[in-house]
Amino acid sequence: MTTESPSNFHDLETLSTRELLAGINSVDQTVPHVVAQALPQIEALVEATVARLQRGGRLFYIGAGTSGRLGILDASECPPTFGVPAGLVVGLIAGGDTAIRQAVENAEDDPQQAWLDLQAHHITADDMLVGIAASGRTPYVIGGLEQARLRGIATGCIVCNAASAVAAAADYPVEVVTGPEFVTGSTRLKAGTAQKLVLNMLTTATMIRLGRVKGNKMVDMQLSNHKLVDRGEKMIMDELGIPQPEAAALLQQHGSVRAAIEAGR
Repeated sequence: MTTESPSNFHDLETLSTRELLAGINSVDQTVPHVVAQALPQIEALVEATVARLQRGGRLFYIGAGTSGRLGILDASECPPTFGVPAGLVVGLIAGGDTAIRQAVENAEDDPQQAWLDLQAHHITADDMLVGIAASGRTPYVIGGLEQARLRGIATGCIVCNAASAVAAAADYPVEVVTGPEFVTGSTRLKAGTAQKLVLNMLTTATMIRLGRVKGNKMVDMQLSNHKLVDRGEKMIMDELGIPQPEAAALLQQHGSVRAAIEAGR
């Protein structure tokens, strides 16, 4: 497992702050190139996800530790960004909500728990399940994927080692092999960065394909604060070529950027 390989840097405690930062940065710069090599795999996962969401399905993530938290982060950002229901993208983490903020001992070692967690959300064959595991060997994730597959549920994964058990349990594996970490085995570093990049691509491309972006604008975003209302008004001004007061009035009347633009045409 290359994620567990010894760091290419030595005696880290003897390095200056600038040397530490330069080393971390140099390692991080390799991540986008690795993700680029996985674009065909990411494309296949996106296409499969779009197909299921188009027929009324949902997207589920399962993971442990950093991987689980990244899935929850991605899922939680979809409603405000794209205006989709909160239950359309669901992130589950080994150990439950407690594990979002602190480690839960041995939670990731239970191969049965992920399926129990998924059953609580009534997962069906219309849904897509994506396992996230840097190591590719997390029992919680493997068990969930295997149980889903047995029931005809499509499975994908995002892993950072080649030929892993998690990838073997996935219909649509994404393998971003990031190699040794700056601190040996600390996959919250560049492996986590790679996973975040892939998650960004997965949901952003999927939501665009589902019509949740117009041009290059988040026309369905939730207007939950002053900054976002201001952004919405600017979108309307740009799209319709009208001054701010008119854009503000349209937005207040119709409650969404998309509706305001359609009404103003």
